[in-house]
Amino acid sequence: MRAGVVVTAQPGVEDLAVRAEELGLHSFWLNDTPMVHGDPFVALSLCAKATRRIKLGMGVTSPALRSAPAAASGFASLNALAPGRIICGVGTGNTARRTLGMPPTTVATLEKFTAALQDLCAGRSTEYREGERVRDVRFLHAGAHVNTADPIEFVVAALGPKVAAVAGRRGAGLISFGLLDPTAWQALHAAQGTAGESYVVTALHVLGEDEDPHGDAARDATGHLVLSLLAFAADEPAFAEQLGPAEREAVQRLLDGRGTTATAPDRYTKLYPNYLGRIAPQERDLVLPSLMNTLALVGARDDLRTRIAALEQAGVDELLIQPVVDPPAEMARLAELLA
Repeated sequence: MRAGVVVTAQPGVEDLAVRAEELGLHSFWLNDTPMVHGDPFVALSLCAKATRRIKLGMGVTSPALRSAPAAASGFASLNALAPGRIICGVGTGNTARRTLGMPPTTVATLEKFTAALQDLCAGRSTEYREGERVRDVRFLHAGAHVNTADPIEFVVAALGPKVAAVAGRRGAGLISFGLLDPTAWQALHAAQGTAGESYVVTALHVLGEDEDPHGDAARDATGHLVLSLLAFAADEPAFAEQLGPAEREAVQRLLDGRGTTATAPDRYTKLYPNYLGRIAPQERDLVLPSLMNTLALVGARDDLRTRIAALEQAGVDELLIQPVVDPPAEMARLAELLA
């Protein structure tokens, strides 16, 4: 299976991209989460100039964040800097919208956005609407400005069959967050019905000899994924109700510790600071073993390789990790594990 990395946009991120390329990793991705992380187009531009081979991905943008013309301009501009190396990930904006206190967009809007981006990034015209006014738009300047000749790879963020079907209709691949169940991937691929590339985002911790699989080191390496799920559950009580008793208790402890409630209109300002960053030591007790095992890869090398092989058998093409403790070292362990 191929391997890649997802990080947050910040100064110096291009050095991580260079190191990922040196390690032989296939792709390097940045989140698009305004008001939490830096701008991914700026950061990916630096990565494009600093690297030569590695694929550069956006994981993921959304029609609720950017208009199709604005997003297409960004991706086609990146494609001019790194021809044929750009991956455009799109989604409903579940996280990026919630960090603004807003709901994600609809699946129908996502599909229209994806189709418009694909048209514009390939140099075709597309329908653009604002209110009652509808116009056909396309790039009016190409050449050195943007690259519409080299293909951009498209992937759609999906956890369920409805969005996977959008990927199938658009001839796009799939990207999913913390989905490590091979059976769930088989269901996504059945709904997708095409042969697009599939990526799974997770965290990785390779255990040392006699190391506690739920000790501080493992919790620090995987806690950002667990807290992201707890924050979502805190923001969506209907989802929290589907969790087990221990997980629901952890959701309440997160709310209490952050000084907010599930119904507070400003809860997003308390739930999402440092989102997907290294967790604070005082929140380690929220990183439940059950959630670590579900969302992340923690184990001895042979056990991890067995789990990864099962994902590959289910059709996953690339394993993406989000390193937060020591990214260069974690990337090196990933490369060694999949060598």
